[in-house]
Amino acid sequence: MKNSIIILSGILIITTLFSCAGFQNNQQQGTAVGAGTGAVVGAILGQAIGRDTKGTLIGAGIGAAIGGLSGNQIGQYMDRQEQDLQNTLAASEAASIQREQDVLRATFKGEAFFDTDSSALKPGAQAELERVAQILNKYPQTMIEIGGHTDVRGPEKYNQELSEERAKSVEVALLQQNVASWRIKTVGYGETRPISSDHAKNRRVEILITPIQKGS
Repeated sequence: MKNSIIILSGILIITTLFSCAGFQNNQQQGTAVGAGTGAVVGAILGQAIGRDTKGTLIGAGIGAAIGGLSGNQIGQYMDRQEQDLQNTLAASEAASIQREQDVLRATFKGEAFFDTDSSALKPGAQAELERVAQILNKYPQTMIEIGGHTDVRGPEKYNQELSEERAKSVEVALLQQNVASWRIKTVGYGETRPISSDHAKNRRVEILITPIQKGS
């Protein structure tokens, strides 16, 4: 009975993808259908193997990777995502976007997101992450690493734990905006990756956005 429901849901999702395809160009259509179909098939397999929600989510992630990007699709896909992120965060004084080949790095100032010694997001940070989540949901063919960073002041163990907790807080905020959990990885780097002699610049959260490549 459960498998029948999953299969029916998959059919409905695929039908929706094709009905919406008329509003996209050919490349966007192929990418969306490939990702959606792959995710549905993966979800069915994950449920069949794991017989639980976790198995379904893992399967969906594997399926989406099967329908990933290839060739010049990758650069064009990341170009559009970079531009949308730049537009979304243009008015922000706390965020910056960098491009490293086909990887996007969104960096957020620590003091804009968190109070001192706290991993609770400030209201302004919540609003900013809501806008970022809209872009992440628009481009589902990417994986997301959330990295927390601190400066070198204070005990190393404390800094490590704080960086992990802050990365987790950002993850929760994105999950609340329906960013798929299988796409997200959180890492606490503590004080190990300084980018400046200025302590304030080292206190930051980075969201690394990497394209899912076909066959990877």
